[in-house]
Amino acid sequence: MKKLVVAAIVMSVLYSGIGCVKNESCKEKTVESEENAILNYATLNGITPVRHSSGLYYQVVSPGSGGTPTLTSTVKANYVGKLMDGTIFDQSTAGPVTFALSNTIYGWQLGLPLVQKGGVIKLIIPSSLAYGCNGFNTIPPYSILYFQVELVDIL
Repeated sequence: MKKLVVAAIVMSVLYSGIGCVKNESCKEKTVESEENAILNYATLNGITPVRHSSGLYYQVVSPGSGGTPTLTSTVKANYVGKLMDGTIFDQSTAGPVTFALSNTIYGWQLGLPLVQKGGVIKLIIPSSLAYGCNGFNTIPPYSILYFQVELVDIL
């Protein structure tokens, strides 16, 4: 039962960020405007990131082996999500969580295909590739997000 509750919470967080609902007072930040904060976070946390063409920053900790997920994949992952101040806003605590990659924030859709099954990746996601100017639940608007993700399986 506890696994179902955790899975429901995770799905709610991951699924809700597919796109920023635009309103007149909501203006997205550019990736470039957040780049210094991203690089500072990486330096302070011992991350040697690579910049994806989208503006996503990532470090492959372990590439894994086998299959690589696509946007249409259902994946199983262990992860922790943090704000730039180190606050954990979400994590898989009761074992891997299963979800459709297409229903996650754009930063995950771009980042998870950079590793194979069994791989581990660190993602630093600009706000425009996450929850943007709206934020979500405990995630404030314009939040740059950090995730460490272990891709346990591709279903």
